[in-house]
Amino acid sequence: MERGNSGTLMGRSLNLRLPETLSITGKRSTLMGLLDRLSRLIRATLNSLIGQAEDPEKILEQAVIDMQEDLIKLRQAVAQAIAAQKRSERQMLQAEQLSTEWYQRAQLALQKGDDGLAKEALTRRKTYTETATAIKGQLEQQNQIVAQMKQNLVTLEGKLAEAKTKKDMYIARARSAQASEKLNDMLGRTSTSSAVAAFERMEDKVQELEARSAAIAELNQDTLEQKFASLESGDVDAELAAMKQQLMTGGAPSETSLPASTESDPSLDELRTQLEESN
Repeated sequence: MERGNSGTLMGRSLNLRLPETLSITGKRSTLMGLLDRLSRLIRATLNSLIGQAEDPEKILEQAVIDMQEDLIKLRQAVAQAIAAQKRSERQMLQAEQLSTEWYQRAQLALQKGDDGLAKEALTRRKTYTETATAIKGQLEQQNQIVAQMKQNLVTLEGKLAEAKTKKDMYIARARSAQASEKLNDMLGRTSTSSAVAAFERMEDKVQELEARSAAIAELNQDTLEQKFASLESGDVDAELAAMKQQLMTGGAPSETSLPASTESDPSLDELRTQLEESN
């Protein structure tokens, strides 16, 4: 029974610990995911800011400056390599010369019958010969390095000349693109539809002004004609009043005062007939 109870307790303990472990693991996984997303967001923001801050002209100028500095460093390295090459050549020639001298000394010692001195001279000669051989192998490597460095120097000089040419071309294109962008931006801010609408409004305004001016001129002309008409009608009224006054006083207009009859004006004939009948 005790074992069963202990097993049950251990099972409950494991059941309690397992959810806690899973919860902690889940929290850690969520936290790591948030950190990854935050890191990615920060990198993207920084890249965007750097991209916006990059000025093509400044970047190209700096790139050419960096290439020029690299070219100067490479020239210095080539000069140092050539100097080391010359130094190795002198050391090799010196070792070969000393080897020859000690060989001659060994021959002299043999001629004098001094074998021990001749052997020592040959030993010295061997040392200088081995030194000359070692320096010769090193010199061959140096020659290859110097040749490769000279080739790299020529290549870099060509790339620098090409970069300068492209720099001027790209700077000109960048300036042209920037000017075009500013112009398009200005045109974008000044809407074409609004400009056309403004012209239409001004056209309507001008037409309205023209119509008002024509109306005022027409009114002025009508008033002038009315004035003249009133003057003319005044003369007729005065003549009519005189004729009435003459009839009231008993006088009759003489026939000679009547105008002659014409075919073009039959109303006058009728008037003449009426006057004769009344007499």
